[in-house]
Amino acid sequence: MLPQITDSHCHLDFPDFADELPDVIARAQAAGVSRMVTICTRLKNAANVRAIADAYAPVFWAAATHPMSAAEEPMATVQELVDLAKHPKFVAIGETGLDYHYTRESLDIQQESLRIHIEAARQTGLPLIIHARAADDDMARILAEEHAAGAYSCVMHCFSSSAELGRAALDLGFYLSMSGIASFPRSTELREIFASAPMDRILVETDAPYLAPPPHRGKRNEPAFSALTAAVGAEVFDMPFAEFAAQTQLNFDRLFAKAAAWKPS
Repeated sequence: MLPQITDSHCHLDFPDFADELPDVIARAQAAGVSRMVTICTRLKNAANVRAIADAYAPVFWAAATHPMSAAEEPMATVQELVDLAKHPKFVAIGETGLDYHYTRESLDIQQESLRIHIEAARQTGLPLIIHARAADDDMARILAEEHAAGAYSCVMHCFSSSAELGRAALDLGFYLSMSGIASFPRSTELREIFASAPMDRILVETDAPYLAPPPHRGKRNEPAFSALTAAVGAEVFDMPFAEFAAQTQLNFDRLFAKAAAWKPS
């Protein structure tokens, strides 16, 4: 039996998968990917994402307003997110965060949206999923300010930021998620950041359909390929693959406790 892992972040509602979703999920399971969390990035699409989780036992879901669309979408409310969280397979608030690389002009709106999502994570007890790009100082500051105002749990999804932001997140008790970026040949510094992190705070993901690891780089990513990233993670931590996979499963279960407790009806 293959070691089991979880793709903690993918986008199965994207058009890239529309014509073959059952096959994509079947390939993931065949690769040892026993669970997937599919992420809704615009709340108006929540019903579509929820339907995927309802249709496929291995799939859970989360929702938020993505920072890059925060200026285009109605501002989310805490109550709206709390209501979504009542679904039995809704397991996290996200992805939210800050992205100043493409959308710096909306930074004030992004920061307001982020704080709303953090409060929803507090009220629901669900983990927050953070997208951070080119905004390390503001991200570290807001995460720390909000954590001091009231604790919450969090994963830095597709972590590829600075060592300083990684350490700030870890110091708050948060998790770092390893994507295909960590397997790129030029990502030596990023692998070093992961290697210095506690092993019990590491997750794996694809961010599919983006960021496929070698040998699929440049092509569509899919949840099955998270096994390839996990293999790189095992090398980074100098662990047998089965041991690394088992530890990331424990980590996922600890952070995503609602997914770990879910049983099919």
